[in-house]
Formats: sequence, C-alpha cells, structure tokens
Amino acid sequence: MWCSRTALRVLQRVAVTPLNVTGSLTSNVQREMSTLPRVYVTRQIPPEGLRILRESGQVQFELWDSDDAVPRKELLQKVKGVDGLVCVLTEKIDAELLDAAGPNLKVLSTMSVGFDHLSLEELKKRGIRVGYTPDVLTDSVAELTVALLLTTSRRLIEATHEAKTGGWGTWRTLWLCGYELANSTVGILGLGRIGVAIAERLASFKVKKFIYTDVAPRPELASLINAEFVSFDELARQSDFLTVCCALTPETNQICNKDLFSKMKSTSVFINTSRGGVVNQEDLYEALSTGQIAAAGLDVTVPEPLPTNHPLFTLKNCVILPHIASASYTTRNAMSALAANNLLLGLRGEPMIKELKL
Repeated sequence: MWCSRTALRVLQRVAVTPLNVTGSLTSNVQREMSTLPRVYVTRQIPPEGLRILRESGQVQFELWDSDDAVPRKELLQKVKGVDGLVCVLTEKIDAELLDAAGPNLKVLSTMSVGFDHLSLEELKKRGIRVGYTPDVLTDSVAELTVALLLTTSRRLIEATHEAKTGGWGTWRTLWLCGYELANSTVGILGLGRIGVAIAERLASFKVKKFIYTDVAPRPELASLINAEFVSFDELARQSDFLTVCCALTPETNQICNKDLFSKMKSTSVFINTSRGGVVNQEDLYEALSTGQIAAAGLDVTVPEPLPTNHPLFTLKNCVILPHIASASYTTRNAMSALAANNLLLGLRGEPMIKELKL
C-alpha cells in the first residue's frame, strides 16, 4: 500500500518531460504544440496534477476553471474531438458523452477510486483506456472513517451543540453517553485496502474482534488484521460497529437495507464511507428513528448533495458529512498527480500506473 505522502513525491516525477523552451515561443514550437493531443479537464483539479500536465510538454489542455461541476451542456461541447479526458466522480461518462467526444478520444483518466460514474461497457466497446486513482487515498479515507465512527458513537456533534446552546447544565450520570470501542466487535463489509487500514487504526482502541464479509474469503488481507470471515447475516448480528467499505456494483446496490438493520443490535453503530448507493436510506431512517440501531455516520449519500430537508438530517443519531473522506491536501494532490500521469502514459501508449482492466 502507498502512503499518500510517499506517493505524491513519486508521482511528481513519473511522467513529466518538461517542454524545453527559453524566451518566447517560436512559431515552430507553436506549430508543434498545436499538433499535440488535445485534453479536456472537467474541473479545477489540485495543483500538482495541473503542474504535471502543464510542464510535460506532451498535451495541450483546456480546463473548466471552477471548483463547481461543469454544466452538462458545456461538457458535451468541450469534449468534441479531444484525445484525452480528465474527470472527477461527478461527471457521468456515458454513451451520450462518448458520442459527443467522437472517435479521437483514446484515454479517460478519472480522479477517483470509484468508477460507478463511468459506463464501462461503452468505454470498452470504443477501446478507450481508463485510468483511476486507488491506493493513494487509503490513509485519508481510513482516518476519516475512524473520525466519523468516534464522532457518531460518542455523540460529539450533539455534545458540541449542547455546549454552544446552553444545554450544558449540571453533571448528569447518563447524559450524552455513547458506545466505546474497547472490547467491541467491528464488522467490515468489503475487505480491501481501506478496510484493512481502518482496522489497523482501530486496533489501538482495544477492539476485541474484527469480522468481515465479502464475495469470498480474503485470507491474505484478513491475516494482516486477524479478521474472521463470516456470513452477511452474522456480520449484522455480531457487529457492535459495522463499517461499509465495498464498491458500488449491481450486487451491492442497496445491500444495506431493512433486512440488514433488522438483524443488527439495538446498540450497533453503522458507518458508510464507500458509496451512498449501497444503503437504502429510507430503511436506514426507519432503523434509526425507531431505535432498531443506535446511530449512523455517513460520508456518502444519494443524491449528493443530500437535500437539507431530507429526513435523515432531522435525526440526532445520524451524522452526515459532505463526502470528504479523501479531503486532505496531500491525498487530493496525490490523486490529481496520479490522474495526470495516467493520462500522459495512456496517450503515449504506455502502461498506466493505475488502469482499469475493461
């Protein structure tokens, strides 16, 4: 596994071949640049990625220079005739967009570990190579998951509100009591790099046992954290804390629903930092509002952003964050640098650092 700081130092050097021009650009260089592959970048990505693209001398790129999503109509216009595309997870890359781009598009690089926003069959059909950015965000997501788990289980948002609004009165024996990790069972739904990293961090809290479920046992990863493989139902029954780390696929879509919640302990805490689509939010609201489970912490929802009038926001025992698991300066720059390098390597016809096999 890559540490994001180490990864960033490596990625800053991988595919950069600076354009060696002194003084003003000559007409020859300008002509040469005009023949370079055209790339559209759909967002103001962190500076390391932009620096790599700019200094590589290998592409001419246009940028949607905003931190907000490019309007769909604008995006469909800007991708026409491009050779490469750098996108983020808010852009839906489907048949409509690929048709708009046309046959020149050879490489797509997404600055994300998830790829449920990509129509993989359409990309495969057109022979378009796809780069993505796993591994570099493992540490950041694991840290945020632990922070969200502790915030939710120890009721920190409620406590802060009470302190600010005058609810902090005389000391009371059971006021704002929550649930501690010591001697608990932590369940992981989907054991991959991030699940292992979360468990490694939680181990210092004297967790009694780690259990997990996946499509099949993963003994090599499980051995790193001494985790036991159990069935989906047993994961629900045994977990004091259940953290969701699986990818969103047709098989995992809304897999966390009333059947799961009904089997969980009334003292269980549910945490999701994977994808919002794995949870049936209506069933989660019912489980939380009726005391079927104790609390939930969510970094991901459907839709995003979640409307401020959504019922989940009315619950004190539900902590909702605006999809910030990878939001550290180091990790976002590493993701940006990896996305840029994937694009440049793909356009050169070389193996990408991280490529989805379609």
